[in-house]
Amino acid sequence: MSFKSECRLLVTSGDGPLECRRAVDLALHRMKAEAHQAGLHFEIETETGNDGGIASAVVTLVGEDTDRFARHWSGTVQWVCESPYRPHHKRRNWFIGIFALPTGIEPEVDLSPQALRVETFRSGGPGGQHQNTIDSGVRITHLDTGLSAVSTDERSQHRNRQRAMERLKTRFLLKERETAARDRTDRNQLHGRLERGNPVRVFQGSGFRERK
Repeated sequence: MSFKSECRLLVTSGDGPLECRRAVDLALHRMKAEAHQAGLHFEIETETGNDGGIASAVVTLVGEDTDRFARHWSGTVQWVCESPYRPHHKRRNWFIGIFALPTGIEPEVDLSPQALRVETFRSGGPGGQHQNTIDSGVRITHLDTGLSAVSTDERSQHRNRQRAMERLKTRFLLKERETAARDRTDRNQLHGRLERGNPVRVFQGSGFRERK
C-alpha cells in the first residue's frame, strides 16, 4: 500500500534584485513540471511580491517520496543569464534559495475551533466507481483574518482536515516572518541563508535549461 507524504518548501529571492525574482518564477515552473513527472501533487500555497515579480513562495508537495524531490531542490539555485531588465548590466549570475520549512512550529494566533470555520465539499476526481461521492474536501477559514486553506488530496475527510489545518498554519507562519522582516526586529533567517558559492542546481538562459 502506497503512503502519501507531504512537505513544504520556501522558494525565496532573499534580498536579491528583480532578476532573482524572475529566477523564482522560472524555478517554480520547473519544479511544477518535475513534480508532475514524478506523480506528485504540486501547489503554490502562498506567494509574496509585487508587480516586479515573486519575492517568495511556499510550495506544498503531496505524494510518494516527496523527501527525495525536496532534497533534489533544497539549497541555493543559480541562474546564469543576462539581465532581462537591464541590457547593459555586467552581472550574469543570479541566486535564489529553496529551503524545507520546519514542522511542529505553531503560529502565534488563535486557531481554536471557535476561531475557525470549517466547510466540507465534494472534491473532484475520476468518474465511474472511483468518483468521490462524499464531501471529503475541506476548507478551513480563520474568522478574524479571512485567511483560509483547502485540501482535496485525500479520500478521507479527516485526513483532508488535517492537511488543511497544516496549510493554514504555514500561511500564518510565513505571514509572521514577513512582518518581522519588515519591522527588522527578527529577520527571516531562511531568506538570509543564500550561499552563492555552492549551488545545488545551475540553470542558464531565458529558457532556464539545466547545466549538466
